[in-house]
Amino acid sequence: MCGVSDLRAYLKSLDAETLAGLLLEQAGRDPELRRSLEDRAGTSEREPEPSTIGPVLDTVQRLLDSGTRADVAPLARRTVERISRDEGDGAELRRALGLYARACVARPPDPVELADWLAGIAFDGPRPEVDLAEFAAALGETGLAQLRSHVDRARRDPVREAVAERLHEQLVEISGDVDGLVAILSRQLPRLEASLRIVRVLRAAGRTGEAITYAARALKQDPAATELADDVLSLQRAQFEREPTPEHADELIGGLVAAGRCDEAAELLDVHRRHVDELIGRKSVEHYREAARALRRLRTLYRTVGRQAEFAPYLAELVATHRRKARLIAEIRNARIALPKE
Repeated sequence: MCGVSDLRAYLKSLDAETLAGLLLEQAGRDPELRRSLEDRAGTSEREPEPSTIGPVLDTVQRLLDSGTRADVAPLARRTVERISRDEGDGAELRRALGLYARACVARPPDPVELADWLAGIAFDGPRPEVDLAEFAAALGETGLAQLRSHVDRARRDPVREAVAERLHEQLVEISGDVDGLVAILSRQLPRLEASLRIVRVLRAAGRTGEAITYAARALKQDPAATELADDVLSLQRAQFEREPTPEHADELIGGLVAAGRCDEAAELLDVHRRHVDELIGRKSVEHYREAARALRRLRTLYRTVGRQAEFAPYLAELVATHRRKARLIAEIRNARIALPKE
């Protein structure tokens, strides 16, 4: 008797959206209740009933978006289970899982129990693509360890192995083990998707140089991979913007030329011209020698960007400016750079 009173008080405490969601969910399981509700709403003569899942998910999403203090995780979880049980729409299942993940982050359940439930959803029924990253905060170290034990056992089961390998990859990524994730993805080569992910994983870890090297090597194997080429150029640009050195300018110039953007590449020649000026300004024999080597490299870059005719006027102006620095002029000659005729 006391239980009925407590239940009434609980139901009265719910906001209208939560209560509507609960009723819609129950009506989906109970045809008599559904007919009764439709009679009250005056809709019982309408055409074939639409799925009740969409409205429930809409309700859960509105509650989460509004920052409700109500615990909507049980409703979201039951919706996932219902779709899984009925082998419903895949898009609705993915949406329901995403909403349940958000609800779990707002009101974390027992991490071990959540891990057990996720394993059941992933390995049984329609086997949806579970995004473990969405649940990582709610799982915590304890839940992730429990889930890892499920995955390790399933990897030895031929029936569950494929799903287990996908979950294992996600767990490695969540752990932050970059080398481990790259090793897993390397086994999926030569798929372009695997190459792209390796490049992006390395980039996200701040290992830009490695990402560029890997992407350039993969691009040689598949020159038609335009998305990979875009990644290479993006990486080179980011690296140059972070450290605008002549070496990084060289790499970006190569990427831009490969992309047919020679005019943009030509603008970067100024990085090398400033570098030559800085070396000369240090006024030592060794720096003069370095400046001569930089000039030889610059001459090559002028050809690379299709501006070879502009190198001679640049060199003539440089020599005219520093004509009294006999040792610099000698080092330029030693670098086998033809000096302009006086």
